[in-house]
Amino acid sequence: MKDSMLSLQGKVAVISGGASGIGFATAKLLAEYGAHAVIVDINEKQGAAAADSLVREGLSASFQHCDITSIRDCEQAVQQTAAAFGRIDILFNNAGVIRRKSVVELEEREWDQVIDISLKGAYLLSKFAIPVMADGGGGTIVNTGSGWGLEGGSRAAAYCAAKAGVVNLTKAMAIDHGPQNIRVNCVCPGDTDTPLLRDEAKQMNMEEAKFMQSSAAGRPLDRIGTPEDIAKAVLFLASDMSSWVTGSVLVVDGGGLAGN
Repeated sequence: MKDSMLSLQGKVAVISGGASGIGFATAKLLAEYGAHAVIVDINEKQGAAAADSLVREGLSASFQHCDITSIRDCEQAVQQTAAAFGRIDILFNNAGVIRRKSVVELEEREWDQVIDISLKGAYLLSKFAIPVMADGGGGTIVNTGSGWGLEGGSRAAAYCAAKAGVVNLTKAMAIDHGPQNIRVNCVCPGDTDTPLLRDEAKQMNMEEAKFMQSSAAGRPLDRIGTPEDIAKAVLFLASDMSSWVTGSVLVVDGGGLAGN
């Protein structure tokens, strides 16, 4: 009974931004618990290699190329997944990007890029995945927010706006689609050791090691997160362990927001 509550055997999981970082760690963990992991990413070479690496480990995985800011690409990715596997049970809207600039510093194209990837992408994939889930009797959606979706941060105006939007989008979707037996929740990571965080160091003109150290400073658990830390939270929200959890925001940040 205990094992069956976490088991994802026979389920199909779609993971955006699945080629690296939190997305890849989650695809791997969901596949280890029995799901077929569909890695969705704009980087075709890296995405295909990520899926192949899971298959070589004996896990069930495949790759779908998709620009999640494109309505046509999102519709096609969902349709091809549904055609190949007959269902979609889990959607992890994870893809995101950050630009460390204030509203004065931001170019319009940078604002659009951050909002479109983090917020519009979640909307578009959900738009097409939800009817497939509903036809199959229900499913679970997990959106990736951020600690900065719950409080502001310096020189990250577009990112804070996008992630705050993801948090409230989650709640609205949970209300709308609960009657279809679709649960929608949000995981809000703190600073996590991913290519995105390392790119932040470059944007802030800081040595990578010093930036990582500063990102861990002040957290009760005294470290930054690993992609696997976040993947475990997504597994909980995607599994029957969280069967009465919807519209919730799960902060996974080593205690970074605990005193705020």
